[in-house]
Amino acid sequence: MQGRDLREQLTAFLARREREFIEFRRDLHMHPELAFAEHRTTQRLAERLRAAGLAPRTLPQGTGLICDIGSGDGPMVALRGDIDALPLTDEKDVPYRSTVPGAAHACGHDVHTTVLLATGLFLAQQAHAGALPGRVRLIFQPAEELPGGAREVIDAGGIEGVDRIFALHCDPRLLCGQVGLRTGPITAACDQLLVRLSGAGGHTARPHLTTDLVYALGKIVTELPAALSRRVDPRASFSLVWGRVSAGSAPNAIPDDGVAEGTVRCLDDDAWHAAPDIIKELIDSVASAYGAAAELDYRRGVPPTVNEAGSVQMLRDACAQTLGQEAIATTPQSLGGEDFAWYLEHVPGALARLGTHSPTSDEPMLDLHRGTFDIDERAIGVGVQVMAAAALTSLWEGARPAGDQMEDAALA
Repeated sequence: MQGRDLREQLTAFLARREREFIEFRRDLHMHPELAFAEHRTTQRLAERLRAAGLAPRTLPQGTGLICDIGSGDGPMVALRGDIDALPLTDEKDVPYRSTVPGAAHACGHDVHTTVLLATGLFLAQQAHAGALPGRVRLIFQPAEELPGGAREVIDAGGIEGVDRIFALHCDPRLLCGQVGLRTGPITAACDQLLVRLSGAGGHTARPHLTTDLVYALGKIVTELPAALSRRVDPRASFSLVWGRVSAGSAPNAIPDDGVAEGTVRCLDDDAWHAAPDIIKELIDSVASAYGAAAELDYRRGVPPTVNEAGSVQMLRDACAQTLGQEAIATTPQSLGGEDFAWYLEHVPGALARLGTHSPTSDEPMLDLHRGTFDIDERAIGVGVQVMAAAALTSLWEGARPAGDQMEDAALA
């Protein structure tokens, strides 16, 4: 089943059930749950999947699910949706506004979850009809925002046997009906660091008798980003930005310690792996020049998300089959972090951007990670079409004999 047949089946499926999926998304939106506390969300998903004859498995930590569709020894493709919310207040005046104080689905994870559920229900129908040439694994991942959920899935064996993996993420910069694709780095590595300086304090009238720690800390804050620009390939898009600097409590007293906290982001995997050692070396060099002792707490977040070319082509083919070529957009690189990157350290795959801004709206763009974020709910159906077609395209490619694939390559 390819091309027109797939489009017709998806159109009919969504015509029957799209309203149901919108209501499911709104229910999640009203009951957001933070990282590793997604118990209600997990239960609601499990109920829907079991009602479709599937057998979801809860992850060891108690939230999040893995659910396989199909059987046999054929190829396996995984589809991921993240289920956690953000610790923000929902500021929208809508009937489905969050009912949980201080928590909101302000990043679209309720949409990702609903798209994955609906896609799984469609693919389960295909498997029941004998039209699934392989296996599909649904990964309802907890704690993307923490992060930590992707590694929880991997540690639980969630990608064992998986040949390829796909995911979508809402993008309010794209119109509803558009899908953003990019080969190579699409999101950045995102780590955190805390630098603590210590030394002898004293009176500001006699800085020569002290470490003058505030001055040394200022040098760390200003010179470290500049030095990194000469130690890391500019093509890595390496960025160190400070978010907090703190030292002292009186204007005429040099303190004994101070801290600076910030984030490190980059688009290159090699630069990401090398970053902690380079930063430690540079901090020690600057601090020692002023007689300060330096401690670095470098906290790994996520690696860069690097989309594999073959997987992006499958997404492109999926969009063309179901939405038409005009729906495909080239999406820019982002310095935001996304823990989907951990899966791509193990198997090829790709992350796509799902347009959520209404083409008919005069309202300004409702950006991610803000209490006002919302979507054009027609994006749910668009996401289902893309994810279902991408899974089937991957399985068709993987199920074909190697000789047929070589013949196609020779003809290309």
